[in-house]
Amino acid sequence: MTDQNWYDEDAFYVKETRWKTWNSYDKDDKIIITSLTEEECVRATRFYLKGCQEGWGDAVSYERTVGGKL
Repeated sequence: MTDQNWYDEDAFYVKETRWKTWNSYDKDDKIIITSLTEEECVRATRFYLKGCQEGWGDAVSYERTVGGKL
């Protein structure tokens, strides 16, 4: 680990990219979330990690196909 500002007991850190967006990273330096501001990146990462920890409930996804000409 380097000298980044770690959040939530070393769960993740955020860093600004050269394109002026913000990424959050886990302990393995894998990108978790990309946001436009540092504050939004921290908030979204906390929300995402909480969902992963709690199992995201009974999430259901759907897949559909649209037929015919447009």
